[in-house]
Amino acid sequence: MTAPARTALLVYTRTADYRHDSIPAGVAALRGLGVFDVDATEDPAVLERPLDGYAAVVFLSTSGEVLTPAGRERLAAYVDGGGGFAGVHAAACTEYDWPYYGELLGARFDRHPALQPGRAVVEDRGHPATRHLPAVWEFTDEWYDFRTSPRPAVRVLVSADESSYEGGGMGSDHPLAWCREQGAGRVFYTALGHAADAYADPAFRAHLRGGIGWAAGSA
Repeated sequence: MTAPARTALLVYTRTADYRHDSIPAGVAALRGLGVFDVDATEDPAVLERPLDGYAAVVFLSTSGEVLTPAGRERLAAYVDGGGGFAGVHAAACTEYDWPYYGELLGARFDRHPALQPGRAVVEDRGHPATRHLPAVWEFTDEWYDFRTSPRPAVRVLVSADESSYEGGGMGSDHPLAWCREQGAGRVFYTALGHAADAYADPAFRAHLRGGIGWAAGSA
């Protein structure tokens, strides 16, 4: 029997601001899922080249301004034309000077409290990123706050229960993971994934597999 074709991903991990120690664990986790062929890079020139060979581009804890003007044009054309895009954790701390990127991702990072355990509420279990999760997901992370809630423009999958941890700043409407469409493309984002330990968690790995696979059109 022929093995099913694996999905090709371009995983971009360039940082121009804070750099997460968990990036290598994240890349290894995506490779270890067994369903993705991963090309990982920190070279912005790679984003200036044709991206049509990839089912999705993944920004894995990128930070700051990480694209050239040509790379911005190439990425926007790729997603609007039907390519997939997924952002993990600090992808929301990226490209603050590019308005399109804020629209693409759905929200921009504002602040976070200390790393601590808390509860994530699964709002939508009809999605590959969440269908395996319990209604309330116990997790440890930084519980990102965003400048504004993305809810009006996205399909919210998971939100934070701010009563379960200290320092939340968004109140009762605090999305953590969502998906949306951009042009002919699909976008998935999860705010979780700060610590290297997260990428060894089977539930979180399945969350990434389902969300990125959905963006890539393979889930």
